[in-house]
Amino acid sequence: MDPLSSLLSGIRADGSVLAHAVLRAPWTIHFADRAPLIMVCVLRGGGTLVLADGSRTPLTAGDTAIIQAGEPFRLDGIDEVADRPPVEYELSCFVPDGFGTVDLSCATTESIELIAEADAQEETSLIVGAYRAAGRRHERLLRALPPVMVVAADVDVCTWLEESAAEAVRHSAGSQAMMDRLLDWALVCNLRTWLAAQQHCAPSWYRGMADPVVGPALEAIHAKPYERWTVASLAAEAAVSRALFAKRFTEVIGEPPLTYLTEWRMAEAEELLADPTRSVAQVATTVGYSDAFGFSAAFKRSRGSSPTEFRAALVG
Repeated sequence: MDPLSSLLSGIRADGSVLAHAVLRAPWTIHFADRAPLIMVCVLRGGGTLVLADGSRTPLTAGDTAIIQAGEPFRLDGIDEVADRPPVEYELSCFVPDGFGTVDLSCATTESIELIAEADAQEETSLIVGAYRAAGRRHERLLRALPPVMVVAADVDVCTWLEESAAEAVRHSAGSQAMMDRLLDWALVCNLRTWLAAQQHCAPSWYRGMADPVVGPALEAIHAKPYERWTVASLAAEAAVSRALFAKRFTEVIGEPPLTYLTEWRMAEAEELLADPTRSVAQVATTVGYSDAFGFSAAFKRSRGSSPTEFRAALVG
């Protein structure tokens, strides 16, 4: 398993809602969800994304914005020549009855069936999805991302996404699962595109996957963090000498291989400690420690508290 797949395993669209809106300016959408990530795809038209700090990001047809939604934000579709104030909406993807949006009449399930018939001349057409998080694994990914990422797509991608959304709702059997997977697919594709465009500014764990020496070792660490990895055994995964591997890994990742291994084990341990049914000894074994004492000492050096204290803080 590669690092991006590992980190994305903690954030999914399960139980979320794919909301479609066709709006005529002027309008403003206030986003009510407090989700780790919200994705806004502009199929036609455009608007301006306004974050809580006042920063503004223009979006046009074909743009997909991925927003860290810990703070409120809005999307404005302003018509400079309009003689009326903007119509204000509030949108929430997380509603009790599934499928829902609130206070956004054109974003109902029925409207998705009419996407292809919408007048594209003067209207803005959006697809919005929100993502839930399970545990803490996704936090490392979010730290590597800016508050807003914008990825441009061509018209064929937009058309396919629009048609897929309509198809998901048109057939009731499996529609929720289909929409969830559609949103998951879109998130992975857009993150990969954005990260690839960052080149040397991308996180080291992402750049490392493309390196012929570092990549195999990263995949081995993330697939089997419980293995008793040494520099020599990781070098064998890359089929290079121990010295060459250690030097190259440190150059690309910015820290020695065993330091990276320990940090990833601690991140995995945090995720596992959130499950109250697992004992500290079970967590220790799962992340590669032979006994709870050695694991507890390593965890405290890394996180500043013992596993027991960390777990208590999660529920306190």
